[in-house]
Order: sequence, then structure tokens, then C-alpha cells
Amino acid sequence: MNNNQKDRFLTIWKQLTRFFQNEKTHKNARVTYQVIWNLTLILIIVGILGFSFAGGVGAGYFAALVNDEPVRSKEDLKKDIYNYEETSEVYFADNVYLGKLKSDLEREEVSIDKVSEHLKNAVIATEDEYFYEHDGVVPKAILRAVYQEFSNAAVQSGGSTLTQQLIKNQVLTNEVSFERKAKEILLALRVEKFFEKEEILETYLNVSTLGRNSSGRNIAGVESAAEGIFGVEAKDLTLPQSAFIAGLPQSPFGYTPYTQKGKLKENQEPGINRMKTVLKRMHSNGYITKEEYDKAVAYDITKDFIGKTEMPSEKYPWLTYEIEKRSIEILSVSLAKEDGYEEKDLKNDDLKDQYLALADRKLRQNGYQIYTTIDKKIYDKMQEVTKNYPNYGYDKTAQVVDPDTKEMKTVSEPVEAGAILIENKTGKIISFVGGRDFKREQTNHATASLRSNGSTMKPLIVYGPGIELGKISPGSVSANVPISIPAGSMWRPGNYGGGSYTGVTTAREALKNSYNIPAALFYMKIINQGPASYLEKMGFTTVTKEDYSNPSMSLGAMSKGVTVEENVNAFGTFANSGEFVDAYMIDKIVSKDGEVIYEHKAKPVEVFSPQAAYLTLDMMRDVVNSGTAASVRNRLAFSSDWAGKTGTSQNYWDAWFVATNPNVSFGTWLGYDTPKSLQGTYNGLEYNKRNMYYWADLINAAYKVDPKLIDPDKRFEMPGGIVNRSFCGVSGLLPSSACQKAGLVKSDLFIAKYAPSRTDDSFIDGQYVSVGSKRYAALPQTPGEFTSGGFMLNPDSFADIGLKYVDDPGSVIPGGEKSGNVVGAKAKLNDNGKAPDPLSITISNDKITWGLHHEGDVVGYRVYKDGKKVASINAGGSLVYKVGSGGSYYVTAVDIVGKESAPSQRIESGAKKTGSKEDSAKNKDDRGKDKVANEDKKPDSKEENGSDKDKEKEPENETNKDKEPALDKDQNKENTDKENQETDKDQDTVNDRDTVNDKEQDTDKAAEEEE
Repeated sequence: MNNNQKDRFLTIWKQLTRFFQNEKTHKNARVTYQVIWNLTLILIIVGILGFSFAGGVGAGYFAALVNDEPVRSKEDLKKDIYNYEETSEVYFADNVYLGKLKSDLEREEVSIDKVSEHLKNAVIATEDEYFYEHDGVVPKAILRAVYQEFSNAAVQSGGSTLTQQLIKNQVLTNEVSFERKAKEILLALRVEKFFEKEEILETYLNVSTLGRNSSGRNIAGVESAAEGIFGVEAKDLTLPQSAFIAGLPQSPFGYTPYTQKGKLKENQEPGINRMKTVLKRMHSNGYITKEEYDKAVAYDITKDFIGKTEMPSEKYPWLTYEIEKRSIEILSVSLAKEDGYEEKDLKNDDLKDQYLALADRKLRQNGYQIYTTIDKKIYDKMQEVTKNYPNYGYDKTAQVVDPDTKEMKTVSEPVEAGAILIENKTGKIISFVGGRDFKREQTNHATASLRSNGSTMKPLIVYGPGIELGKISPGSVSANVPISIPAGSMWRPGNYGGGSYTGVTTAREALKNSYNIPAALFYMKIINQGPASYLEKMGFTTVTKEDYSNPSMSLGAMSKGVTVEENVNAFGTFANSGEFVDAYMIDKIVSKDGEVIYEHKAKPVEVFSPQAAYLTLDMMRDVVNSGTAASVRNRLAFSSDWAGKTGTSQNYWDAWFVATNPNVSFGTWLGYDTPKSLQGTYNGLEYNKRNMYYWADLINAAYKVDPKLIDPDKRFEMPGGIVNRSFCGVSGLLPSSACQKAGLVKSDLFIAKYAPSRTDDSFIDGQYVSVGSKRYAALPQTPGEFTSGGFMLNPDSFADIGLKYVDDPGSVIPGGEKSGNVVGAKAKLNDNGKAPDPLSITISNDKITWGLHHEGDVVGYRVYKDGKKVASINAGGSLVYKVGSGGSYYVTAVDIVGKESAPSQRIESGAKKTGSKEDSAKNKDDRGKDKVANEDKKPDSKEENGSDKDKEKEPENETNKDKEPALDKDQNKENTDKENQETDKDQDTVNDRDTVNDKEQDTDKAAEEEE
């Protein structure tokens, strides 16, 4: 600065000094200051008043928005924010995990201490970086969100903390409005007041929607995401995996790696980019280092995706659906009781439907743990056997309604299968087979399909109840011949194939061989005592009023049918000494809080006495050991004390085999869904063996898994009160001496108080003749040379064996090996009124032979040599005579009243070729004398021998498998060679009258039983 500048500055400074020192200047300054100060004060006051007014308006507006929001207590808030759906889990027996039940949203709750630190940090860094600092809301974020809303900004960042998001998801709705936002802020502040940060974070991690899992199901909660996406638990998630899951809430179905079908998406870029964004925020917020960030960003997360997995309902479809159904039924009863109802009230369909719907919802939302009785290993093995079994039978076509077009269409139906294994003492369902292919047919053939149970019904409704009522014992005798029972229309049950008639049989033999006729007759003895009620005691739920009076129920002809489960379950009653224990599958249900809300408790029902149960079991042992199920024994890999019953329904629609041992009861069923005949061989096996072999393969598989369960060391033990008694095999009474002489004494077990006490008195001494395989009572005129000593049995003495229903009472006791030398008193031959026609004989190798005479009243034959009688042969013996050296032979026929035919042609033997005139004359003389003797024995009236009309009414008795009776004692000993003789056509006609025309059998829904 130069001198001139200095001088100028000093001049200006002096002027300013004089100005401010001037009194006038001072006065003006004081006035200006006052004005400015007052203006400032005014502005400050106005600002304060304006702010207060704006704040008041804002506060008022806020108050108005939340006016209808109730003041929630901590308990109310806790109930609301923790009220999220959780999928129920299912377990096999012994706590073996099965999986989750199907639901709209799969969720599994997890505590905060079992969540990876990486995942917690990733969520906070991404969704709420100030989580541990704020009190539920961040004002700056709210103001930013409000500004963006009013300015309609293109980018809106939102202002929700984790707490606010939790409130929005669990308490409020997703509605976009100031009212909802105001309530959200208010409730967030209250939640922060009542709950710790860790509690809030834990709940958020459990409620977040996170896309789909590898089964294609919607998931929520980090535990379900960890398991469903990466196959690990939430605590074991890596940094990249945690970042991937933390990024999902922004767009769950956009970022999820799986499609609705559980397949991996082709384009995974959106989810991967989102993962990288999360990692960047974690690094920015100091949760991970630069090195950790770089490594995680470079990691290929796609290799951690587990790929498609089957849901339990896909791997175990019949099992999971059955568990769901039973669990819903159990819960519905429990919920109804909570509301004051009783179980019987649920018979009201509307009320029942209401609680079933409620139970269904709770089952899928409340995270129950359901424990079942199903043994996983045995179940898996049985499904494997079912899949690979080669002998079901042929596929057949059926007409069904198309569910889409409602029109009839032709489909191919395979033979279906059902099976179930039940533990006797507890009722636990150990395993079952629902069918062969769930995708083709969803019906559970073990628990839901109703079918006629054929002869497996016999122990349940005939023999068990009959023994209990004292009307039947194993040694009880019944007719086993064609019968007719009036039941609306006439019912004519037949045995398998229309045959197997044995005259009489015992209850033990009838059950062993599955004879239908004795079962029907035994049933008629007890039908008025309501034997169908025993079925209801044993768990049959489909018995109708009509079933109580239907005679064909004895053969399994139920109105509605029965399931495999109920049928097999009933057999366990015999193994439990007469107590029925209802089968069950759900062992217990536990809430997510660990409370046992249901646990099965057995309620045994006394059905039979131990004695009646044992006797029925003992009879069924014979079925397995030597009866209709004998073939199954050679298929078993082990030996056990099995007692069981086979069964076939009408028209061969159903094949059954049910058996029980001291530990378990097991049964199988084969049939078509649309009933069709199973009859015919397949792979060389008839339908009944195909079913029994299937039964054997399944039980063998179970045995390999658990030998002690399937093959117990113990056997069925006989209780006290049972005795062994002899009885007469044609009456069931104590044997008389006559019965003993007839060789008809048998022995069997009886309940002591029902053992026979009356001696049989139905036999009388008598004589009989044999014609072929039949026997008839001899007449007074019958030549003694053709009669044998025996016993006459009067059928009128045997009303107790069902004679009033027998078509031909005389057929009850046929001749033959099984009945010794016994003949029914009404089994008579009728004289045809003339002498028999001459015979035709032949000679070969020194043996004369001839056929059975075509006239039905011929009872014997006389052999003559050179005019002299040398042998008498009865018509039931071998019609052959061995000739000696030289001579002329002929044979005559003799009828029931002694009339003799003219000689047959003569046959020469040896050196002497022809007979002399003297021999011929002498022979004529001898025959003349015989004729006179026979005429002296001729009866005075037709009644003695019976008219032809009577003969038609009483067909001749016929039996199968009878051995030829011994030859008459006068028979030449050389005449002992046995040769099969052809029966004359006329004799065949007589025999045919005794057979039952199968076409006339009225099935009346009853079964034709297996051999």
C-alpha cells in the first residue's frame, strides 16, 4: 500500500468514526434495531404457532387413522404375531421320520439359536440395517417414504423395519394405505416395547414367504427354505446359501430356483444376482470381510440346489392319505368335545362335516407331530413284493364313465390287491398294501374297499357264534347234500363246483374243506339268535338290518361288503382268547408345544369265551395244515402256529385268505375293481393259489424284517373247560355199540358243558345189497347170497343235522368207505316187475367178464358151470369170474326180489367145448326150482317194495371215492381180480338223477367256495 492509499483509507475511517459517533446516527440505529428485533420475534412466534398447528393437524390425522385399532396387550400381540401356519409332520413307528403332510404352504418352525449367524446378518443387512438401533420405526425412512408418496416419485424405497414387516404379515393386511401404515407404526412401537429384538427376529425368520422347495410346494420360514432348497438345516447354512435365502423375500417366486413341479428353473440369474446384492450389503455393513465377500460372490450356488424330491404323498400315497383321513377324524372328535359335544352327536352329518373341515384346517396349520404304528421296513418290503409279484392274473376290460366327458368308455383293469398286518394284542396296524398303482387307482383296497368276504365269514358268523351259543362243536354233524332253504325265494346253496357231497360231515371237516352246505345248515340253527351281532362286536361297520335275517350271510353275502382291515381285524379276536381289540394306525398326536392332544387307548370288547375262541382256532388250524389253505405251508420261510380261512365270493369275484397266529393276523384279497371272475389259471395257478402265494410272499418279507413279531415261539394254548369226547360220526351223540360196530366212532374237542350226553339210538341191525358203489336196504325176498350184514339208519332220527332242508333225506347216509356198513333205511331198490334180461358175457385169459346190468333192480349174478351154480357175485363187486379147467359156463342176473334172468350165451373153457343135452336139461330143471322158490317169496302188495312213483321221488344214493365192498362169502376165492367195469348207459341215467344241476343253484349273492 503506498502513501496516497494510506491517506485515503485514514480519511474514510475518520468519516465513519464521526458518523457512528454522531448522536443522530445513534438515535437512528436504535430505532432500526427495535424494528428488526420485533419482526424477528414475530416470525419466530408465527413459525412456532404454524409448526404447532401443523403438528396438531398431523397428530390429529394420525389419531384418526388409528382410532379403531384396539389397544393390544402383550398377550394379544404375542398371539397374533406367533399365529402362523406350520405343517404337520408324520412318523413311522419307533419315531422314524416319514415327512410332512401335504398343505398349501409348508413351514417348519425353528428357534433363533438354531439359525446360522450368516443368515441372521444377511436378513438384517438387507431388510433393516438399523434393526438393533431403532424402536420399531425409523423416522427418516418414514419421512422419505411419505415424501416419495406425495411427490409420486418413480423410485419408492419404503420405510418398513423388520418389526413393521412382521406386523404387516401377521397382524394387518397387505393393503397400501395411510391408515394401514399408521396402524403398522403404532403396533410396531408396541411390539418393540413388549418383545426383545431376538424374539422379533426369530418370528420374522419363521413367517417370511420364501418361494418353493424341491417338491414344488410353497414354503415359508428359513428352516423349510434351508431343507427344501439346499437339503440342510438352517443352522448349517453357508454364507452364500444364507445370502441366497435372505434375498428371497423381495420376490419369492421370482428368485426361487424351483418350478411348481419341483424341477430346477433353466434361468437362475435373478436369484443369483439378488444373492450378490445381499452379499454386497453385508460387506457394506461390516458383517463380512472383503475376502469373504469375494469368495462368496464367486461361489457357484447352483451346485447346492438339491434337485427334485418326492413328497411323502408321492412316495407313500396310500399311507399319507390314510394318516390324514384318520388324523382328521380323531381331531374332529377332540374339537367337538372341546365345544361341549359328545362323540354320538357327530352322527349328525352337518355337524360332523363342520368339525371335519375344522380339523382338516388345523391339521395343516398347527404343526402337529403325528406318530403312527406303521413299521417302515415291513411296509417298504410289502410294497416291493406287491410291485414285483408275477401271478395276479390277466387284465380284463371294463365299461366305466369318463369323469371328463361323462360318457362310457372301455378301459383295461388289472387284478387289484389289498393286504393288512395287525398285531393281535394291541391292534396296531403294522403294515398294509393299498393297491398296485396309486396313479391308476387311488382306492385303498385294504381300508376302504367293501367286498364280499366269501367263506372267510364262516368262522366269524357261523362256527364262532355257534360254538359260543352251545349249538355247534367241532364234532357237530350236519348233512352235506343238496338242500333248499326258504328265504323269500328258495335258496339252494352249493358246494364248490357243484359237488363234494359227502352225505354227512362234522363241523371240523366242513370248515377244513370249506363245504358251504353244512355252514348254511349250522347257520340256520342259530340265525334266530342274531349271530350278525357278533360281527358288530368285532368291528364290522357295514352290517345292515337285512343282514341279520339273510341265510346267505353264512357264506359272506353281506349287503354292503367288508374291508380287508375289518375282516382281518375280526380274526384277531380268536387269537386274543375271544376279546376284540380294534385296529388303529394313529398312535398319538402331539402339538408343536409338546402337548399330547391324543393318544390311543385300547378298549377290548369281549366277544367269545376263551373256550369258544380256542375251538374255532383249532378248527382253522386244520384249514392251514391239511385243508383248503394247505398249499401255503410249502411257501413259507418259517413255521408258525397259523389258523386261517380261505374265501371266494360269488362268481369268483373275490379271493381271500386270512390267518392268525399268537402274535399277528394277516390277510390278503385279490379281485377286480369292477367285479369280474378270477377263475382260470394264470402261470399255471388257479385264482385261490395265486392269492395264497401272494399272502405267503408278503408274510415272508415281513418275517425277514422282524422274525420275532411274525413267528412267535409260543403256540395257541388250550384254556380250561375243554374236554375230548368220542361221538357217533352220523349224529354227534355219544356212540352206541351199534355205532361202534359200524365203525363210525370219532372223537373231538368240546366245551365241557356242551359235550354230548345222550347216546345215539338211531342204528338197527339189518341187511343190505350193493349195486356198483351204492348200497340199498335188502328186502325180505332178496336172496341171502347177495346181502351183507350191516346197520340201518333212519333219517327221521336226525332232524338236528338239517334234514328238513335236505332235498333227498335218503342221500344223507350213502354207502361207502367213510360210513362203514351203514345204509339209510329209506335207501331202497324197487322191483321193476319182471325178470331181468339175459346178460352178454365174454372170456379172455380164462376170465369171464360182463358189465353192470342195465336194469336198476339187479343185485347179483350167478355163475354156472356145466349147469351147476359155482359162484354168486353181488352187483357191488368185480364182475369177473376166473374159470377152471374145462367146462361150459353161463351167467344169470338176479333182481332185488330174487327173479333170475335166462342164461347168457354159453362159453366153453378147456377141452370140453360144449355142454351135453343132459346138462342143459338139468340146468333148466334147476332154474325151474329157483323160480318156484322165488314165487313163494313174492310180496302181497306194491307198498312193500315201493311203486315206480316212489322210486322217482327218492333217487338212488350216490357217493364218490367209495371203495368196492367185499365180495359175497360164497364167491369163489379165485374170483378176486379187480377190474374196472363200464357202467351201462341206463345205469348212468339212474346215477345222473342224483347229481345237482349247477344251473339250478340259486346263488342269492352267496359264494361258491373253493376246494
